[in-house]
Amino acid sequence: MTDPTYRRIAVLDIGKTNAKVVVIEAATGAEIASRRMPNRVLPGPPYPHYDVDGLWIFILEALAAFAKHPGYDAVSITTHGASAVLLDANGDLAMPALDYEHDYPAEIAAAYDAARPPFSETCSPRLALGLNLGAQLHFLKTRFPDRFSAVRTIMTYPQYWAFRLTGVAANEATSLGCHTDLWVSGEGRYSSLVDTLGIRELMAPLRSAFDRLGDVRPEIASQLGLARPLPVYCGIHDSNASLLPHLVRRTAPFAVVSTGTWVISFAVGGELTSLDPTRDTLANTSAYGQPVPSARFMGGREFEILTADLGRPDPVLAEAAVEAVIARQVMVLPNVVEGSGPFPGRTMAWIGNPVDEAERYVAASLYIALMSAACLDLLKADGPVVVEGPFAQNAVYLKALSSVTGRPVKVLKEGASTGTADGAALLTGIAAPVTEEITIAGGYEIAAYARAWREALQSGS
Repeated sequence: MTDPTYRRIAVLDIGKTNAKVVVIEAATGAEIASRRMPNRVLPGPPYPHYDVDGLWIFILEALAAFAKHPGYDAVSITTHGASAVLLDANGDLAMPALDYEHDYPAEIAAAYDAARPPFSETCSPRLALGLNLGAQLHFLKTRFPDRFSAVRTIMTYPQYWAFRLTGVAANEATSLGCHTDLWVSGEGRYSSLVDTLGIRELMAPLRSAFDRLGDVRPEIASQLGLARPLPVYCGIHDSNASLLPHLVRRTAPFAVVSTGTWVISFAVGGELTSLDPTRDTLANTSAYGQPVPSARFMGGREFEILTADLGRPDPVLAEAAVEAVIARQVMVLPNVVEGSGPFPGRTMAWIGNPVDEAERYVAASLYIALMSAACLDLLKADGPVVVEGPFAQNAVYLKALSSVTGRPVKVLKEGASTGTADGAALLTGIAAPVTEEITIAGGYEIAAYARAWREALQSGS
């Protein structure tokens, strides 16, 4: 699978909060060039939707700049999930790309509840807003039937950007298999919902995340200043992109906690029988098409809310505040962001009050660690826990997670590569770079604090 001719890979990395174009050095996995922009949601009409035109301009500008320096030999793509793009007969947008955080009228939501397949078929729980992609398609078809009648192609979000570059339409299993209600986990096929919605003929052809879809279209290649045909790979859902390097390097069982806007835990080698559809557990589908027990909550967004205006506190001050926060049992109860996570129906509450910014940062970090541990417990995850993404730089979170779970937590050595862009780069066939790890082995006397947190949840405090 390795292609030694690729020295550098350009990756389109479109997260829910930010979009990036980066260049990954194949030999080391290092990110050697990067441009970033906020991923804006436009308010409408006709509904909140992604600014795909603004993203496209940004992508082309970044790719053109990177074609001059440092250069790249292929393009790969990763984006957030719970999104699809609907095209008309000309390959243009038939409808704006709906934001998955848009809420639907109660009667439409109820009609979808009656139409969606059971959890036993899809291992996809019913989620709030448009987090089930099937709910989005149902909403668009129900509320805007005239516009929907013009739809000729439906494709998942990473593959839309591949289509913009190559003109080749595709769908792919990692995006279809992430709580969409559209996929039968482990069987590599669509669920009964595509026929209930009458969209089977609209779904773009299924391709592997590893497939080379085609080259950049000549007119775009000219615009980018490319000197030769440039291959574009199919692309992958972002959480599964983060998981892929670990699947390549490790032997099951192990757990991966992928952090970003969402904190998603994967129990690699785990059983689907432990999944609880009422607590935001589900089966994701790996790049290899295998089901992976998973659990999620919107941890990155929650941490941003809890630490708004703090910045990153001095690590020494934060570490010094841990003992006081634990001793006084200053804690946050879920949910800071409602509508997802292992404790549905809960509304955020503080127990105790942080006396300064360092204590607020620590309490927020401990909250995310306790929520992550709860997700791992739900999955009956086994083996070491690997943390990647922004929280891999949060020492309080890492030590707390190890202390609560009683298991080693591993992170890559600073400067080593991991995450969504690196996983997407691996789709091109380059070898996974050798990486160094640091093992975090607890360190906090947190058992009483964690017990009090769980008891407060059970008592409804």
